Amino acid sequence: MAQNIVYDNGPINGTTDAWSINSGFVVSDSFFDGGNFFGITELAFGAWLMPGDVLESVEVSITSAEFGGTVYDDEVVHFTQSGCSANQYGFNVCTETGSLVSGPNLARGTYWLNLQNAVTASSNQNGVTSTGDPIYWDENSGPSSASENSVGTIPSEAFTILGEATDANTPASSTPEPGSFLLLGSGALALFGYLTRKLF
Repeated sequence: MAQNIVYDNGPINGTTDAWSINSGFVVSDSFFDGGNFFGITELAFGAWLMPGDVLESVEVSITSAEFGGTVYDDEVVHFTQSGCSANQYGFNVCTETGSLVSGPNLARGTYWLNLQNAVTASSNQNGVTSTGDPIYWDENSGPSSASENSVGTIPSEAFTILGEATDANTPASSTPEPGSFLLLGSGALALFGYLTRKLF
């Protein structure tokens, strides 16, 4: 199945603001699934990092309400970092892309993407790796509604959700069920009987 964009909240901004997704902070953004997709498979988002830091993982959850409600998926996702560039505040602004191992099948509707417990790695001049530097989710003021757990409503963040597409009008299985064959056969027999009576 081809990867398709389920929801795109707009491009990375990198110049306005960003919101912490580690050290106990959680950011929650809404998204709409048009219902033509199954199996959310991939997430990409914009991140601000200290120079030299690499994002290792983020706890990603998809829920029915901001920060909670029904939980459709909750997993630690490992990310690949690309396209980094320095901004005027001294951060590297990067695209982070990761695959969801147990991505949910979602019906048409509005859901919430929650990012928290991010882990970064950085090497100091002695080559010693340390973790725990802050990492921030880029604010781009896209169409999504958004909240941060310590302040409430905030402008929304840069992210794209991908999934495997299917035609909403086509059943998941293209193999007819036995009952379909029986129904087709009985209809054909009834039509044959009707025509036979009418012709003779």
